[in-house]
Amino acid sequence: MTTARNRAVDRIRRERTGAEKAKLLDAPEVTEDEMDETIPDERLELIFTCCHPALALDSQVALTLRTLGGLRTDEIARAFLVPNETMAKRLVRAKRKIKDAGIPFRVPPAHLLPDRLAAALGVVYLIFNEGYGGRGEMAAEAIRLGRALAELMPDEPEVQALLGLMLLNDSRRDARFEDDTIVLLAEQDRSLWDPDRIEEGRRILDRALALGGRGPYALQAAIASLHADDPRDWPQIAALYGELARLTDSPVVELNRAAAIAEAGDVEAALAMVDGLELDGYLYLHSTRGELLRRLDRTDEAGAAYARALELVHSEPERRFLEQRLAELQR
Repeated sequence: MTTARNRAVDRIRRERTGAEKAKLLDAPEVTEDEMDETIPDERLELIFTCCHPALALDSQVALTLRTLGGLRTDEIARAFLVPNETMAKRLVRAKRKIKDAGIPFRVPPAHLLPDRLAAALGVVYLIFNEGYGGRGEMAAEAIRLGRALAELMPDEPEVQALLGLMLLNDSRRDARFEDDTIVLLAEQDRSLWDPDRIEEGRRILDRALALGGRGPYALQAAIASLHADDPRDWPQIAALYGELARLTDSPVVELNRAAAIAEAGDVEAALAMVDGLELDGYLYLHSTRGELLRRLDRTDEAGAAYARALELVHSEPERRFLEQRLAELQR
């Protein structure tokens, strides 16, 4: 109610100022409603409003996810690979900075949107990732927001790339779960994949590349496109992950590169890479390590890795999968 009241007062002031300036310039008046039409989608408008550049990028994304994205603090913490307490403090600090600095809750004009684009893309991407884990309505909402972004900023390559990435990954949605258990990519029934989504995702990726897209979302979309091939070109996928790791300096990307290297045939090298990563609190490090050790017939170590992954799991389909893997090793 306070925010709504302040925004209404701000609207009145801006319209009054605009009217006074219009008289001086002998120009037609421009109302707040006309200014708001810069962003036709209301929820996307709110995302851009929350992603204020006065905050650090991570804080912009985290606060917007908490306020608008429908994610709990613990879910956001997992997305950022930090403890719950750390994320809770980060959110409190961001809110305090907004209050102390008097940062206005105001829809940014069109020329300021690029300054907030990286955060807006991060918000949409993480909403999709949460939905990809089984909350289909969130994945659908992220794709809808991605389409609205692509319509709003059609010449931004990373906007196009993110939309292509989401469509390519979402094409496998119906094949990702069976009997309430996660199904790995290599074991999925390809007849359940959506060929129309794959085609659309690839077409949008081509547009992103034509616009000069070479950023993180373009690379991830290119990797997702290669995953739709049969057979998959694992050396090329590993090479793209290498370029993505160079851009992002992310240990999670290095973990994915290690998995691709293992699929290309060098399991020992992949395991050495995984063992060098500092991601002890990350579920997928231990599940990947368990799979690599299983392939090397190091059964006891593989069981320990899967057991550690089970300590970190939050999704029931993933829990069932890990329990199945552990049971297979014990047999």
